[in-house]
Amino acid sequence: MEAKKKQRHTAKRVYDRLFVLNTRERLIVLIELLPVTLLRKKQIFGKNKGFLPLEHIPGEAQLDFGEAEYFENGTLRSGHHLNLSFPYSNQGFTQLLPGENQECLFEGMIAIFEHMGMVPRKIWFDNASTIVTKILKKDDRLLTDSFLRFAEHYGFQYVFCNPNRGNEKGNVENKVGYHRRNLLVPRPRLSNLADFNAELLQKCDEDAKRIHYRKNVQIDELYEVDKARLLPLPTVPLNVSRYVTVKTNAYGRFYLEKGLHEYSVSPKFASSKVLVEITANEVIPLDENQREITRHKRLYGGHKQQSMDWLPYLTQLSRYPRALKYTGIYQMLPHQCKRTLKAVQRPIAVKSSGLLPP
Repeated sequence: MEAKKKQRHTAKRVYDRLFVLNTRERLIVLIELLPVTLLRKKQIFGKNKGFLPLEHIPGEAQLDFGEAEYFENGTLRSGHHLNLSFPYSNQGFTQLLPGENQECLFEGMIAIFEHMGMVPRKIWFDNASTIVTKILKKDDRLLTDSFLRFAEHYGFQYVFCNPNRGNEKGNVENKVGYHRRNLLVPRPRLSNLADFNAELLQKCDEDAKRIHYRKNVQIDELYEVDKARLLPLPTVPLNVSRYVTVKTNAYGRFYLEKGLHEYSVSPKFASSKVLVEITANEVIPLDENQREITRHKRLYGGHKQQSMDWLPYLTQLSRYPRALKYTGIYQMLPHQCKRTLKAVQRPIAVKSSGLLPP
Protein backbone atom coordinates (compact mmCIF):
# COMPACT_ATOMS: atom_id res chain seq x y z
CA MET A 1 0.00 0.00 0.00
CA GLU A 2 1.47 3.34 -1.06
CA ALA A 3 2.06 6.00 1.59
CA LYS A 4 0.57 9.47 1.29
CA LYS A 5 2.59 11.97 -0.73
CA LYS A 6 4.03 13.80 2.28
CA GLN A 7 5.20 10.54 3.85
CA ARG A 8 6.96 9.04 0.82
CA HIS A 9 10.69 8.58 0.43
CA THR A 10 12.81 11.52 -0.65
CA ALA A 11 16.26 11.12 -2.17
CA LYS A 12 17.87 12.09 1.14
CA ARG A 13 15.80 9.62 3.13
CA VAL A 14 16.69 6.82 0.67
CA TYR A 15 20.37 7.70 1.08
CA ASP A 16 20.11 7.77 4.90
CA ARG A 17 18.48 4.34 4.97
CA LEU A 18 21.03 2.83 2.61
CA PHE A 19 24.01 4.36 4.40
CA VAL A 20 23.59 2.23 7.55
CA LEU A 21 23.10 -1.06 5.68
CA ASN A 22 25.50 -3.61 4.23
CA THR A 23 25.58 -4.36 0.49
CA ARG A 24 22.99 -7.15 0.55
CA GLU A 25 20.58 -5.14 2.70
CA ARG A 26 21.01 -2.14 0.40
CA LEU A 27 19.92 -4.19 -2.60
CA ILE A 28 16.83 -5.41 -0.73
CA VAL A 29 15.84 -1.86 0.24
CA LEU A 30 16.42 -0.56 -3.29
CA ILE A 31 14.13 -3.24 -4.70
CA GLU A 32 11.54 -2.37 -2.05
CA LEU A 33 11.61 1.33 -2.87
CA LEU A 34 11.56 1.18 -6.68
CA PRO A 35 9.96 3.13 -8.13
CA VAL A 36 10.40 5.94 -5.57
CA THR A 37 8.34 9.06 -5.85
CA LEU A 38 10.57 12.01 -4.99
CA LEU A 39 9.17 15.18 -3.51
CA ARG A 40 9.79 17.99 -5.95
CA LYS A 41 11.25 21.26 -4.81
CA LYS A 42 9.12 24.31 -5.43
CA GLN A 43 10.12 26.63 -8.24
CA ILE A 44 12.71 29.16 -7.12
CA PHE A 45 11.01 31.89 -9.08
CA GLY A 46 7.28 32.32 -9.23
CA LYS A 47 4.38 34.38 -8.00
CA ASN A 48 4.93 33.60 -4.32
CA LYS A 49 4.74 36.51 -1.93
CA GLY A 50 7.86 37.53 -0.07
CA PHE A 51 8.14 37.53 3.73
CA LEU A 52 10.28 39.47 6.17
CA PRO A 53 12.80 37.39 8.15
CA LEU A 54 11.89 37.12 11.83
CA GLU A 55 14.26 37.39 14.78
CA HIS A 56 14.79 34.14 16.69
CA ILE A 57 15.32 34.62 20.43
CA PRO A 58 16.89 31.83 22.52
CA GLY A 59 14.42 29.98 24.70
CA GLU A 60 11.42 30.58 22.43
CA ALA A 61 9.71 27.65 20.75
CA GLN A 62 7.13 26.99 18.05
CA LEU A 63 4.56 24.19 17.97
CA ASP A 64 2.54 22.52 15.23
CA PHE A 65 0.92 19.23 14.22
CA GLY A 66 1.56 17.21 11.06
CA GLU A 67 -0.19 14.18 9.61
CA ALA A 68 1.49 10.78 9.57
CA GLU A 69 0.33 7.23 9.02
CA TYR A 70 1.65 4.28 11.01
CA PHE A 71 1.00 0.58 11.53
CA GLU A 72 -0.01 -0.44 15.05
CA ASN A 73 0.05 -4.21 15.54
CA GLY A 74 -0.35 -4.58 11.79
CA THR A 75 -3.29 -2.15 11.43
CA LEU A 76 -2.77 1.01 9.36
CA ARG A 77 -3.74 4.12 11.33
CA SER A 78 -4.00 7.76 10.31
CA GLY A 79 -2.33 9.74 13.09
CA HIS A 80 -0.59 13.02 13.77
CA HIS A 81 2.83 14.00 15.01
CA LEU A 82 3.29 16.91 17.41
CA ASN A 83 6.38 19.02 16.71
CA LEU A 84 8.11 21.47 19.05
CA SER A 85 11.07 23.39 17.62
CA PHE A 86 13.48 26.07 18.81
CA PRO A 87 14.16 28.51 15.91
CA TYR A 88 17.38 29.87 17.45
CA SER A 89 19.15 26.49 17.52
CA ASN A 90 16.91 24.55 15.11
CA GLN A 91 16.55 21.84 17.78
CA GLY A 92 13.28 19.95 17.37
CA PHE A 93 11.28 17.24 19.13
CA THR A 94 8.33 15.18 17.90
CA GLN A 95 5.76 12.73 19.24
CA LEU A 96 3.49 10.42 17.23
CA LEU A 97 -0.12 10.59 18.43
CA PRO A 98 -3.42 8.99 17.40
CA GLY A 99 -5.21 12.34 17.03
CA GLU A 100 -4.98 16.11 17.15
CA ASN A 101 -7.37 16.64 20.06
CA GLN A 102 -6.80 18.43 23.35
CA GLU A 103 -5.62 15.33 25.19
CA CYS A 104 -3.08 14.48 22.48
CA LEU A 105 -1.79 18.05 22.44
CA PHE A 106 -1.25 18.25 26.20
CA GLU A 107 0.14 14.73 26.64
CA GLY A 108 2.53 15.23 23.74
CA MET A 109 3.76 18.55 25.14
CA ILE A 110 4.26 17.08 28.61
CA ALA A 111 6.27 14.16 27.18
CA ILE A 112 8.57 16.62 25.38
CA PHE A 113 8.87 18.90 28.43
CA GLU A 114 9.81 15.97 30.66
CA HIS A 115 12.34 14.72 28.12
CA MET A 116 13.97 18.17 28.00
CA GLY A 117 13.71 18.53 31.77
CA MET A 118 12.56 22.12 31.18
CA VAL A 119 9.81 24.24 29.64
CA PRO A 120 10.13 26.83 26.84
CA ARG A 121 9.81 30.41 28.04
CA LYS A 122 7.51 31.33 25.14
CA ILE A 123 5.66 29.11 22.63
CA TRP A 124 4.12 30.18 19.32
CA PHE A 125 0.85 28.43 18.36
CA ASP A 126 -1.57 28.54 15.47
CA ASN A 127 -5.28 29.10 16.09
CA ALA A 128 -6.36 25.49 16.58
CA SER A 129 -9.86 24.96 18.00
CA THR A 130 -8.41 22.86 20.82
CA ILE A 131 -6.89 26.11 22.16
CA VAL A 132 -8.72 29.06 20.60
CA THR A 133 -12.50 29.23 20.76
CA LYS A 134 -12.83 32.59 19.00
CA ILE A 135 -10.59 35.23 17.39
CA LEU A 136 -11.65 38.70 18.49
CA LYS A 137 -10.83 42.17 17.23
CA LYS A 138 -7.38 43.69 17.80
CA ASP A 139 -5.74 40.24 17.69
CA ASP A 140 -7.35 39.19 20.95
CA ARG A 141 -8.56 35.61 21.47
CA LEU A 142 -10.90 33.61 23.65
CA LEU A 143 -9.00 30.57 24.92
CA THR A 144 -10.24 27.29 26.34
CA ASP A 145 -10.17 26.98 30.12
CA SER A 146 -8.13 23.79 29.87
CA PHE A 147 -5.39 25.51 27.83
CA LEU A 148 -5.26 28.46 30.24
CA ARG A 149 -4.88 26.03 33.14
CA PHE A 150 -2.17 24.11 31.28
CA ALA A 151 -0.19 27.26 30.41
CA GLU A 152 -0.44 28.57 33.97
CA HIS A 153 0.72 25.27 35.45
CA TYR A 154 3.80 25.04 33.21
CA GLY A 155 4.47 28.78 33.27
CA PHE A 156 5.12 29.46 29.57
CA GLN A 157 3.99 32.55 27.68
CA TYR A 158 1.77 31.81 24.69
CA VAL A 159 1.73 33.73 21.42
CA PHE A 160 -0.59 33.14 18.47
CA CYS A 161 0.12 33.62 14.79
CA ASN A 162 -2.17 35.74 12.67
CA PRO A 163 -4.76 33.63 10.81
CA ASN A 164 -3.38 32.07 7.61
CA ARG A 165 0.14 33.29 8.38
CA GLY A 166 2.10 30.07 8.83
CA ASN A 167 5.32 31.90 7.93
CA GLU A 168 5.22 33.48 11.39
CA LYS A 169 6.24 30.08 12.75
CA GLY A 170 8.12 28.95 9.69
CA ASN A 171 10.75 27.04 11.65
CA VAL A 172 8.28 24.49 12.99
CA GLU A 173 6.44 24.38 9.65
CA ASN A 174 9.70 23.16 8.11
CA LYS A 175 10.37 20.89 11.08
CA VAL A 176 7.02 19.12 10.57
CA GLY A 177 8.13 17.98 7.12
CA TYR A 178 11.69 17.25 8.23
CA HIS A 179 10.57 14.99 11.09
CA ARG A 180 8.09 13.15 8.89
CA ARG A 181 10.61 12.51 6.10
CA ASN A 182 13.49 11.52 8.35
CA LEU A 183 11.86 9.85 11.36
CA LEU A 184 8.53 8.55 10.02
CA VAL A 185 9.59 7.17 6.62
CA PRO A 186 9.00 4.35 5.97
CA ARG A 187 5.71 4.37 7.84
CA PRO A 188 6.48 3.10 11.35
CA ARG A 189 5.44 -0.38 12.42
CA LEU A 190 4.96 -0.55 16.17
CA SER A 191 3.27 -2.54 18.88
CA ASN A 192 3.44 0.05 21.68
CA LEU A 193 3.04 3.75 20.92
CA ALA A 194 4.56 4.92 24.22
CA ASP A 195 7.76 2.92 23.62
CA PHE A 196 7.99 4.21 20.05
CA ASN A 197 7.62 7.82 21.24
CA ALA A 198 10.42 7.36 23.76
CA GLU A 199 12.64 6.18 20.89
CA LEU A 200 11.57 9.19 18.80
CA LEU A 201 12.82 11.61 21.46
CA GLN A 202 16.17 9.81 21.56
CA LYS A 203 16.41 10.10 17.77
CA CYS A 204 15.68 13.82 18.04
CA ASP A 205 18.65 14.15 20.40
CA GLU A 206 20.85 12.27 17.95
CA ASP A 207 19.62 14.41 15.06
CA ALA A 208 20.93 17.52 16.84
CA LYS A 209 24.51 16.31 16.31
CA ARG A 210 24.66 17.94 12.89
CA ILE A 211 25.67 21.35 11.64
CA HIS A 212 23.12 24.14 11.67
CA TYR A 213 22.02 24.97 8.12
CA ARG A 214 23.23 28.58 8.41
CA LYS A 215 25.34 29.15 11.53
CA ASN A 216 28.05 26.52 10.87
CA VAL A 217 27.76 25.26 14.47
CA GLN A 218 26.29 21.98 15.72
CA ILE A 219 22.63 22.23 16.64
CA ASP A 220 23.14 20.66 20.06
CA GLU A 221 25.72 23.35 20.91
CA LEU A 222 23.29 26.10 19.95
CA TYR A 223 20.58 24.33 21.93
CA GLU A 224 22.66 24.87 25.08
CA VAL A 225 22.03 28.59 24.59
CA ASP A 226 18.32 27.88 24.33
CA LYS A 227 18.41 25.76 27.48
CA ALA A 228 19.96 28.58 29.47
CA ARG A 229 16.76 30.56 28.90
CA LEU A 230 14.24 27.80 29.64
CA LEU A 231 11.99 27.47 32.68
CA PRO A 232 12.15 24.70 35.29
CA LEU A 233 9.62 21.88 35.20
CA PRO A 234 6.83 21.99 37.83
CA THR A 235 7.47 19.54 40.65
CA VAL A 236 4.07 17.90 40.04
CA PRO A 237 2.81 17.08 36.51
CA LEU A 238 -0.65 18.27 35.56
CA ASN A 239 -3.46 15.75 35.08
CA VAL A 240 -4.65 16.59 31.55
CA SER A 241 -7.40 13.98 31.32
CA ARG A 242 -10.83 15.20 30.24
CA TYR A 243 -13.84 14.17 32.34
CA VAL A 244 -17.37 13.85 30.98
CA THR A 245 -20.60 12.50 32.42
CA VAL A 246 -22.46 10.10 30.12
CA LYS A 247 -25.81 8.33 30.23
CA THR A 248 -25.63 4.56 29.70
CA ASN A 249 -28.32 2.54 27.93
CA ALA A 250 -30.13 -0.54 29.22
CA TYR A 251 -27.10 -2.71 28.40
CA GLY A 252 -24.61 -0.60 30.34
CA ARG A 253 -23.02 1.05 27.29
CA PHE A 254 -22.47 4.66 26.27
CA TYR A 255 -21.44 6.61 23.17
CA LEU A 256 -18.85 9.29 22.40
CA GLU A 257 -17.98 11.28 19.25
CA LYS A 258 -21.60 12.03 18.32
CA GLY A 259 -22.67 8.42 18.69
CA LEU A 260 -19.96 6.90 16.49
CA HIS A 261 -17.92 5.23 19.22
CA GLU A 262 -19.57 2.83 21.67
CA TYR A 263 -17.98 1.68 24.95
CA SER A 264 -19.15 -0.80 27.58
CA VAL A 265 -19.31 -0.24 31.34
CA SER A 266 -21.20 -2.94 33.26
CA PRO A 267 -24.80 -4.17 33.69
CA LYS A 268 -24.62 -2.73 37.22
CA PHE A 269 -24.47 0.75 35.71
CA ALA A 270 -27.20 0.25 33.11
CA SER A 271 -29.50 3.26 32.51
CA SER A 272 -27.49 5.52 34.78
CA LYS A 273 -25.08 8.43 34.69
CA VAL A 274 -21.38 7.54 34.75
CA LEU A 275 -18.28 9.74 35.00
CA VAL A 276 -15.73 8.92 32.28
CA GLU A 277 -12.04 9.86 32.19
CA ILE A 278 -10.71 10.42 28.67
CA THR A 279 -7.01 10.50 27.79
CA ALA A 280 -5.26 10.56 24.42
CA ASN A 281 -5.21 6.76 24.29
CA GLU A 282 -7.80 5.49 26.78
CA VAL A 283 -11.43 5.82 27.88
CA ILE A 284 -11.97 4.90 31.56
CA PRO A 285 -15.47 4.70 33.13
CA LEU A 286 -15.45 5.44 36.88
CA ASP A 287 -17.83 4.40 39.68
CA GLU A 288 -19.45 6.70 42.25
CA ASN A 289 -16.17 6.74 44.24
CA GLN A 290 -14.17 7.57 41.09
CA ARG A 291 -12.65 4.10 40.99
CA GLU A 292 -11.97 2.46 37.65
CA ILE A 293 -14.73 0.12 36.45
CA THR A 294 -13.04 -0.92 33.23
CA ARG A 295 -10.54 0.50 30.75
CA HIS A 296 -10.82 0.83 26.96
CA LYS A 297 -8.36 1.74 24.24
CA ARG A 298 -9.70 5.00 22.81
CA LEU A 299 -11.32 4.66 19.40
CA TYR A 300 -10.46 7.02 16.55
CA GLY A 301 -11.98 7.53 13.13
CA GLY A 302 -15.14 8.92 11.60
CA HIS A 303 -17.00 5.61 11.41
CA LYS A 304 -19.01 3.48 13.84
CA GLN A 305 -16.90 1.34 16.18
CA GLN A 306 -17.41 -0.58 19.41
CA SER A 307 -15.13 -1.44 22.33
CA MET A 308 -16.54 -4.17 24.57
CA ASP A 309 -15.03 -5.46 27.83
CA TRP A 310 -16.99 -8.56 28.85
CA LEU A 311 -15.41 -9.10 32.27
CA PRO A 312 -17.74 -6.72 34.17
CA TYR A 313 -20.64 -8.69 32.67
CA LEU A 314 -19.63 -12.00 34.30
CA THR A 315 -21.89 -11.49 37.33
CA GLN A 316 -24.86 -11.02 35.02
CA LEU A 317 -23.80 -14.10 33.07
CA SER A 318 -23.75 -16.15 36.26
CA ARG A 319 -27.46 -15.39 36.59
CA TYR A 320 -28.11 -16.30 32.95
CA PRO A 321 -25.41 -18.89 32.13
CA ARG A 322 -27.14 -20.10 28.96
CA ALA A 323 -26.70 -16.60 27.46
CA LEU A 324 -22.94 -17.18 27.32
CA LYS A 325 -23.20 -18.60 23.81
CA TYR A 326 -24.56 -15.29 22.55
CA THR A 327 -21.84 -13.06 24.03
CA GLY A 328 -18.39 -12.02 22.88
CA ILE A 329 -16.87 -14.15 25.62
CA TYR A 330 -18.06 -17.30 23.85
CA GLN A 331 -15.97 -16.41 20.79
CA MET A 332 -12.86 -16.30 22.99
CA LEU A 333 -13.28 -19.82 24.34
CA PRO A 334 -11.23 -22.81 23.06
CA HIS A 335 -12.91 -24.95 20.42
CA GLN A 336 -13.23 -27.97 22.76
CA CYS A 337 -14.95 -25.83 25.39
CA LYS A 338 -17.43 -24.55 22.79
CA ARG A 339 -18.23 -28.14 21.76
CA THR A 340 -18.91 -29.13 25.37
CA LEU A 341 -21.16 -26.12 25.99
CA LYS A 342 -23.05 -26.76 22.78
CA ALA A 343 -23.73 -30.35 23.83
CA VAL A 344 -25.15 -29.43 27.27
CA GLN A 345 -27.00 -26.19 26.54
CA ARG A 346 -30.54 -25.79 25.35
CA PRO A 347 -31.62 -22.93 23.06
CA ILE A 348 -32.83 -19.85 24.91
CA ALA A 349 -34.61 -16.65 24.03
CA VAL A 350 -31.81 -14.15 24.39
CA LYS A 351 -34.14 -11.16 24.66
CA SER A 352 -35.71 -12.58 27.84
CA SER A 353 -32.37 -12.60 29.68
CA GLY A 354 -32.06 -8.84 29.69
CA LEU A 355 -28.36 -9.28 29.03
CA LEU A 356 -27.99 -8.60 25.33
CA PRO A 357 -29.75 -6.38 22.82
CA PRO A 358 -32.20 -8.01 20.43
